[in-house]
Amino acid sequence: MLELQGITKTYPGGVRALDAIDLTIGPGIFGLLGPNGAGKSSLMRTLATLQPPDAGSIVLDGADLLADPAAARRRIGYLPQDFGLYPNVSAAALLEQFALYKGFTERRQRRELVDAHLRLVNLEAQRDQLLGGFSGGMRQRFGIAQALLGAPKLLVVDEPTAGLDPAERVRLQSLLSELSADRVVLLSTHLVEDVLALCPQIAVMNRGRIVCRGAPEALMASLQGRVWARAIAGSGEVQPDWRVISTRVARGQRIVRVLSDSEPAPGFRPAEVELDDVYFTALVA
Repeated sequence: MLELQGITKTYPGGVRALDAIDLTIGPGIFGLLGPNGAGKSSLMRTLATLQPPDAGSIVLDGADLLADPAAARRRIGYLPQDFGLYPNVSAAALLEQFALYKGFTERRQRRELVDAHLRLVNLEAQRDQLLGGFSGGMRQRFGIAQALLGAPKLLVVDEPTAGLDPAERVRLQSLLSELSADRVVLLSTHLVEDVLALCPQIAVMNRGRIVCRGAPEALMASLQGRVWARAIAGSGEVQPDWRVISTRVARGQRIVRVLSDSEPAPGFRPAEVELDDVYFTALVA
């Protein structure tokens, strides 16, 4: 169980990246959605003990992670959004070095650990391949392998599928799902499809705050009967009294989606609620 209470962080210049974040998260995958600049990466770095909060507490299975950050890091695995690799080093050699940094000083144990983790992320056949030749998905799977060294009870992954092709995204989603059975996995993303595929519980973050949270199905049900859609010729047709959720192009038409308890104007039809509607409604609430 991961418990966050009152987590606040203000950077030099007065930018408040985290504003009294409260979250309680059990084992499994918890999705954190939000636009760029919402504070997601700041929260990830704080959870990974790479930066201290100005206020608040972080407790994992009863242990205060902020009291002893060095000890806490042995219980945390972290895959940042920008995960740099040495291109001229093999996967096995770099993973062994990471294992050494994490305190596995006995050589035989370290090699067995490296082999086990490369098998886990389906990179055993590429153990001696230079990392510079890895695809985006292979790099991310390697990043998961290093994050899992030491069997952490909290796995923090920041935008893990960004930039991956559909096949690699599905592979990484399957891996994260398998890893979540006995640990807390906190998945930060701006991709709604990742959340739908993986997360039984989510929160939407904006301007450093949690603006809504719950099960995706329950959040979508809360908007049932209140989302309307209509084709429009251009932005000039949008009326100022419409509570616009989003506008998008579908099959060559510009479609506006509006939140309303009744038909906003002639020509609107009730729309099936999507998680995108929950997301955008939360951002403008």
